[in-house]
Amino acid sequence: MFKRVNLKQVYWHYQTIFDIKIAENYKSNSQKIRILTESWVGKQIFCPACGANIQNYENNRPVADFYCPRCAEDYELKSKKDGMAKKIVDGAYSTMIERLQSSNNPNFFFLNYNPVKFEVYNFLVIPKHFFVPEIIEKRKPLLINARRAGWIGCNILLQSIPQSGKIFYIKNGQPEEKTTVLKNWQKTLFLREPNKLELKGWILDVMNCIDKLDKKEFTLEDIYTFESTLYKKHPDNKHIMDKIRQQLQFLRNKGYLEFLDRGNYRLK
Repeated sequence: MFKRVNLKQVYWHYQTIFDIKIAENYKSNSQKIRILTESWVGKQIFCPACGANIQNYENNRPVADFYCPRCAEDYELKSKKDGMAKKIVDGAYSTMIERLQSSNNPNFFFLNYNPVKFEVYNFLVIPKHFFVPEIIEKRKPLLINARRAGWIGCNILLQSIPQSGKIFYIKNGQPEEKTTVLKNWQKTLFLREPNKLELKGWILDVMNCIDKLDKKEFTLEDIYTFESTLYKKHPDNKHIMDKIRQQLQFLRNKGYLEFLDRGNYRLK
C-alpha cells in the first residue's frame, strides 16, 4: 500500500535547503552563511505586507538588507544556527534606540538554520511596530583591550514580543500558507497608529499578558492578576487596573479582541 505524501511538505523541504555551491569560493564561515542566508531569503521569501517578491539592497546598506518594490517595506535579516533563541544579537545600542524613533526603522526577518544540513528550521518576520525600547537589552561595554573598547551593543529580546508579533513562514520545519502569513501581518497594523512609544509599550504589555493566559477566551479578572507585574514595569502609574481596561478597549476597537459580554473577551 502506498503512503500518502503531503506535497506541500515535500516542496518546502526542497526549498528550505541552502544552495551551498554559491558559497564555495568563500573561506570565512561568517561570509559563507551570509551569502547562503541572503540568497535563500531573496529567492524564497515574499513580502508579508503585500505578497510581492522582495529584492536585495546593495551591500553595506546601514538600515536594511531587503525591500519590497511594491509597498516599500524594508527588512533586516538576522540569522542563527541551531535552535531558536530568546535573544537576537544586534548592533549598537544607541543606534537601535534612535531607529525606534525614526520612520525608516526596518522590519526584522529572523532565520534559524541547521549548520550541518544547511537547512532552514524556522523563519519569521517581526513587524517594526512591535519594536519598543523595552525589548532592547543593553549589553556591557567592550573591555578596554578590545578593538572597539567601550562600544555598547544590544540584544533584541524575542521573549518580550507578543506571539502575534512573531509571524512564522516556517516553524519547526513546517511551512505556513502564504495567505496565513499575509493575514497575520494585517492583524496588527493598528500598532503603527500610536505616535508615542510609551503608549505602544502599554498595549504590548497587555498583549503579552493575554498570551500568558494561553487561552482563546478570558475575563477581565484574568488580566487583573498581572496587576503587580505591570506595576513593576510602570511604577509611576497608580491606576494599573484602569490602564488595563483602557488597553483592552483599544484592542477591542481595533478588532484584535472580541467583546463577548461584561468582563469577557475572546481573541480573534
